[in-house]
Amino acid sequence: ESTKIRDKYPERIPVIVERDPKSQIQDIDKRKFLVPNDISVAQFMWIIRKRIQLPSEKAIFLFVEKVLPQSSASMGQVYEEHKDE
Repeated sequence: ESTKIRDKYPERIPVIVERDPKSQIQDIDKRKFLVPNDISVAQFMWIIRKRIQLPSEKAIFLFVEKVLPQSSASMGQVYEEHKDE
């Protein structure tokens, strides 16, 4: 599925967001995102934070295959490092 999306939108990254079952924050209404290659992890986290209306005093963590990516890394870099084969 992601290959078809990448073929159709080569400048975008398909991302699936899942909440940890142990998390106390509310679930997100949208799980699949198509984000620009050059958006940073921090910018994507801000989008998620706004989407779930999480107050600034609460923490949010983004893991990719049990790894916490650098917030300055682009989503394109993270995708290339962790994409499914």
